[in-house]
Amino acid sequence: MKSDNVSSVAVILLLGFQNFHGIKNFFFLLLLLVYIVTVCGNLLIILAVYYSRSLHSPMYFFLSQLSFSDILLSSTIVPNMLRVVWSGGSFVSFIGCLIQFFFFTATESIECLLLTVMSYDRYVAICNPLHYASVITNRFCVKLILTCWLLGNFDSIIVTITLSRLNFCGSNIIDHVFCDFLPLLELACFDAFIVHLEMYVLGIPIVIIPTTIIVVSYTYIVNTVLRIPSSTGRQKAFSTCSSHLIVVSIFYWTMFSVYILPSRGQTSDINKQQNANALLSLFYTIVTPLLNPMVYSLSNRDIKQALRKLLTNFSYYFAN
Repeated sequence: MKSDNVSSVAVILLLGFQNFHGIKNFFFLLLLLVYIVTVCGNLLIILAVYYSRSLHSPMYFFLSQLSFSDILLSSTIVPNMLRVVWSGGSFVSFIGCLIQFFFFTATESIECLLLTVMSYDRYVAICNPLHYASVITNRFCVKLILTCWLLGNFDSIIVTITLSRLNFCGSNIIDHVFCDFLPLLELACFDAFIVHLEMYVLGIPIVIIPTTIIVVSYTYIVNTVLRIPSSTGRQKAFSTCSSHLIVVSIFYWTMFSVYILPSRGQTSDINKQQNANALLSLFYTIVTPLLNPMVYSLSNRDIKQALRKLLTNFSYYFAN
């Protein structure tokens, strides 16, 4: 890697899902519907938390931040993906590709950190309930959120700068639906081992440490819940973190499947592996932001009541 390298690739062709040409219109409408529901669902969560006094607590404050991150993630990926699907492939400038990659990496990193913060919040609430108010203060919550956003953006800046300094030449075709890290590295003119190593090092504070915190937190949570004598108490305690655990499982399973598990040598057909990664990427870029508001609202009585009240107020406002 040289600092004075200038990319010879000016535009990049995103192929999208070539196997979906026969159902292009249906897939386009499905993606559009998912995007609209995702934005509206997460926006409702944010409004419900803001307007409902019963939701003015750290847990729901973190949830509103997660919903905001989900809106940014979907808006970074889906609009251009719709263009790729509709056109059967679409050109994007190299700079535009790097910009999309920056926002994608930033929102994904922030999501990892927010899920970690939420798991720590549940750990303190269940394992140390008497100290919850003194530990999870409003000031501490603001500091945690600022740390998540600053660290996520900093990590994305470093990785994007590293990619921008590479020498890209030859093919400008990416068999993917958006500008992701691994597909972009396939266009580099040299062995990108150093870049992979840097990516894994930067992944320590964003993926490895958060994953460890989540696993340790839920280990203590499960042990604490199992020691509760009454079944009603156990059910009530676990219900406060079950929705978060579902979201974490879906998000991290797909992330690890694409980025951590070895992608080369598993199959003799590289195209099949790339298609599999592209399909898996839909889970943490589209499905997870869609499921987050549904999982939290359907399993939380307070959110359901706040949403019902919010929708009633909206209906009354528009009716008059």
